[in-house]
Amino acid sequence: MSAPSIPVIRQTAGRGAARAAARRRHHATGAGSDRRAGWITYVILVVVLLLSAYPLYFAFLLASSNAGAIAQTPIPSLLPHGEFFDNVRRVLASDIQFWKAFRNSVIVAVVTSASVVLFSTLAGFSFAKLRFRGRGPLLIFVIATMAVPTQLGIVPLFIVMSKLGWIGQLTAVIVPGTVTAFGVFWMTQYLEAALPYELIEAARVDGASMIQTFYHVALPAARPAASMLALFTFVGSWTTFFWPFIVLGSTNPTLPVAVQLLQSTYFKDMSLIMAGVTLSVVPLVIAFVFAGRQLVAGIMQGAVKG
Repeated sequence: MSAPSIPVIRQTAGRGAARAAARRRHHATGAGSDRRAGWITYVILVVVLLLSAYPLYFAFLLASSNAGAIAQTPIPSLLPHGEFFDNVRRVLASDIQFWKAFRNSVIVAVVTSASVVLFSTLAGFSFAKLRFRGRGPLLIFVIATMAVPTQLGIVPLFIVMSKLGWIGQLTAVIVPGTVTAFGVFWMTQYLEAALPYELIEAARVDGASMIQTFYHVALPAARPAASMLALFTFVGSWTTFFWPFIVLGSTNPTLPVAVQLLQSTYFKDMSLIMAGVTLSVVPLVIAFVFAGRQLVAGIMQGAVKG
């Protein structure tokens, strides 16, 4: 006796049983999820990985050399020299205030990432699930601001910071980055697909306020996208140079500004500069190593739920 068809199972046992039967038959045919990537895929991935990691390794090679060797052979060998820790000690002993710059970068990156995630998730929840007049045009306006170059707003922003007396303070870097148009768009698109209206209605029926609904329903559902947004914002805040260089200067620098101060007027010691660059990148590598597995798991969980 032949097995019943999928439409028959759907009519008699429901959609869930029909999907389960379809997965079993798909698994029995040996197609779909049982197919593994071939060696060509792994070769391509290894090549992409090596090409992506080589600039960082090249900086490390220069940081482990000295100015004389770099002047003779600008392209170093593939094996590092033994002067990396000496160059690191020179960076830490220089007058660029490395540890102060490191602390400033940590404060700016952490506070900016937390504020962007919070406000972008609030705005995304409002645009995705709340109905209010002007919702569509307002969202289009927010997205359109991404087309405006950042450099166009530097002069008026500097004037505002000067009027507020924030020149040279970390507040001048943190406040303009408390929320981003990309973050709002990212969270709006994710919550639109990942958060069913039924969950919001159930929370409202149970007596939860809108803030409680956001905290107990929307925020857990937005965790995968919020994790990715936090990581991208942290990296962007950590590596940004233009605006901190203008508003902070050398008196209270962040790490990219401090590394730039390693360059002298007439002579550039590339081994010293690359040692500073390598030190500034190490926290980002550590963040990716510890957060990468959780972020991928969160993305896959969100994809399955979607």
